[in-house]
Amino acid sequence: MSTENEGTPAHAGPSVPPVPAAAPESAAAHDHEHQAAGEDAPTQPNRPVPPAPPTAPLPPPGAQAPSPADTTVSPATAQYPQGAWPPPPPPPVSPWGAAAHAPGPQSPRKRSGGLIASVLAAALVAGGVGGGIGYWAAESNDDANISTTVASGDAPVDLKREPGTVAAVAGKALPSVVTIEAQSGGSAEGEAEGGTGTGFVYDKEGHILTNNHVVASAADGGTLSAIFSDGKKYDAEVVGRAQGYDVAVLKLKNAPSGLTPLPLGDSERVAVGDSTIAIGAPFGLSNTVTTGIISAKNRPVASGDGTSNKNSYMSALQTDASINPGNSGGPLLDARGAVIGINSAIQSAGGNGFGQQSQAGSIGLGFAIPINQAKNVAEQLIKTGRPVYPVIGATVSMAEKGAGATIADQGSGGTPAITPNGPAAKAGLKPGDVITKFNGKPIDSGPTLISEIWNHKPGDKVKLTFERDGREVTATVTLGERKGDG
Repeated sequence: MSTENEGTPAHAGPSVPPVPAAAPESAAAHDHEHQAAGEDAPTQPNRPVPPAPPTAPLPPPGAQAPSPADTTVSPATAQYPQGAWPPPPPPPVSPWGAAAHAPGPQSPRKRSGGLIASVLAAALVAGGVGGGIGYWAAESNDDANISTTVASGDAPVDLKREPGTVAAVAGKALPSVVTIEAQSGGSAEGEAEGGTGTGFVYDKEGHILTNNHVVASAADGGTLSAIFSDGKKYDAEVVGRAQGYDVAVLKLKNAPSGLTPLPLGDSERVAVGDSTIAIGAPFGLSNTVTTGIISAKNRPVASGDGTSNKNSYMSALQTDASINPGNSGGPLLDARGAVIGINSAIQSAGGNGFGQQSQAGSIGLGFAIPINQAKNVAEQLIKTGRPVYPVIGATVSMAEKGAGATIADQGSGGTPAITPNGPAAKAGLKPGDVITKFNGKPIDSGPTLISEIWNHKPGDKVKLTFERDGREVTATVTLGERKGDG
């Protein structure tokens, strides 16, 4: 802060100053003197200019010029031209006493030394400067025409979001996502059951892809409807469903024209750490968007609704995007907006088992059916209305975990554990064998084995590694098939 704010008058130097005997004591003091004498005082807004006092008569020729002590110049006079009031300041003086040449146009002068002197002076006269500033602020506030309001910057006329942002991807995908309302066919009052889930447009013909457990209650004599993000509601019917895969396909009745299917990605190319976007209706809150990443791949999950002993098995994509009851059947998107999975299950604190659905909320462990598998199932359902499952022709234990998948002593209902003339029988497997690898991937349980098998198609050739009597054996198996959920 400069001491010029105090309004202290600066004395003009003599016309022919004497040469000092020694150099000035400090350059800082010289800079301070120039700052006090030569800088303009701040101009006060809308302040009236005081009338000029009478001009003193010029001395007659030969008369003695007034001494320097008789003349004072206000710091504010430098801005007035010659002949105006107040008179202009005298020419600058060299620090060594010699008259300085009249300066021409100059670039702004560096003021580092002057700034130091100003700071020192400000420290000494802080009370006086503060009082001066307070007086100036009070005087300014007396003027009703002066506003102290600071205007904010203008808001952008158009807010445009770059392609690839979460907002842009969600905005493009939401019109193709539906909230599904399912109502069972109970005739008596209180018998009907209902639920809410999610689905998305699969093709322009009006097919909707979702989870089987979303529509299971309405599959036999119930009612289904799909509500789009714009609020338009359409009745729907089941085309086909696969309980084992937990996939179902609906068809809109009187489907509107101009439907936009969501693009399908490639779940095999997904990497851990990839960004994810989940869209659904958690707890009935339609059009909810959450984000996360791919936390793991090929996660063996047995999912169910907790009301029956029928489970679905998947080699799932794991994500930490928030998924809750009601998100089931909704799309899991990558950063480009392509579907990489169908949100299907969560692990929650207090859940009934790994991947089981419950009414508890998300703890960051969500699971989605890989879209490559879901697409194969959807095509089967649209074509035939029935799912087709690849099988090895052997019954394995579903309880043990850790050592592998053990072939049971017998199948359900007392049937043979190894299907006669089936794929496992042809490869030489026997009851008691422990399958430890499937195409090189470790197998730690029966659900893990089934999840891996169902990632393939009937007719695919795979390698099974199993242990028998302490030794490891590898065999090639051609997968068979089973039609329907019988």
